[in-house]
Amino acid sequence: MINELKKEIDQAKTTFLKEVGEVQSQEDFRNIKEKYTSRKKGILTGFLQRLKDVPPPDKPTAGNAVNQLKVLVETGLNEAEARLTALKATKETHVDPTLPPFVYPVGRAHLLSAIRKRAEDIFISMGYEVAHGYEVELEDYNFTTLNFPEYHPSRDEQDTFFIKDFPDYLLRTHTSPVQIRYMKQHKPPLKIISPGKVFRKDDPDATHSPVFHQVEGLLVDKNIHFSHLKGTLELFIKAFYGENINARLRPSYFPFTEPSAELDISCFMCFGKNPLCKVCKGTGWIEILGCGMVHPKVLSNCDIDPEIYSGFAFGMGIERIAMLKYEVSDMRMMYDNDLRFNCQFG
Repeated sequence: MINELKKEIDQAKTTFLKEVGEVQSQEDFRNIKEKYTSRKKGILTGFLQRLKDVPPPDKPTAGNAVNQLKVLVETGLNEAEARLTALKATKETHVDPTLPPFVYPVGRAHLLSAIRKRAEDIFISMGYEVAHGYEVELEDYNFTTLNFPEYHPSRDEQDTFFIKDFPDYLLRTHTSPVQIRYMKQHKPPLKIISPGKVFRKDDPDATHSPVFHQVEGLLVDKNIHFSHLKGTLELFIKAFYGENINARLRPSYFPFTEPSAELDISCFMCFGKNPLCKVCKGTGWIEILGCGMVHPKVLSNCDIDPEIYSGFAFGMGIERIAMLKYEVSDMRMMYDNDLRFNCQFG
């Protein structure tokens, strides 16, 4: 029996030395350690349990053989573990000095995203809620409910993207339909802004694009007057462009507001002192947005009594206010994905 046991132990030594030399990963190491030292099914544990069946005269010899296997296994496992640790350290610290350095680029918000967020933050600080809507919209919400007459040129297919086979649907030309949906779903008081993409059949040039971005605002409540509109826009302008910027309102016309106005701001480049200024064309003023008091018919179309409630609305192009703030000469630069342009902002 002792000879058979010694033969098995010698065979286990040979097998172990071969397997431990082939260890290349932590998984290999865990597997071989489990195979030889597991308390339940380990090979070394099995030999130790068999010692109780060895005749007393042969127990010292058998015990010495098992102990030699135990020392061999422990030494081999320690050396394998040290080899794996050294290999890992070499991989982590090795540097090839012939390779060019890799510089991780710092991410930045796109100019349009940054301007939109800045505008949202200003109006949120004034208590406005951000509302979102559909880019594919009903003609009723985009035009009819907003008091656009049937003969208005924006209803023409030359000016608006209508959906083929679905004549009642179109790509929204402004974010005002968001205001209509909000007024139909909520009762006053209402205080929202509606940023997002809009679509018009414009030929791309330095100041036009078939896809651009707007942020519009709406406030409806009791006893709202034109002075509230003026104060709100002046607060936004000073927060966005600076405290030294002034604003003025000029009469204008929009189907969905009455009275309507255009808001101009004082030129932040020359302040009206340079007749050759490229920003204000020497006038000292820059047109920035359209606004006005919500037309009573629009309120009625949304089931809001204009005898009880009134409100104001305004809308501005995000590209336009970005171009003015950073003196961008061509809005197409914002869509070119040129990092030389994008990395100047954010």
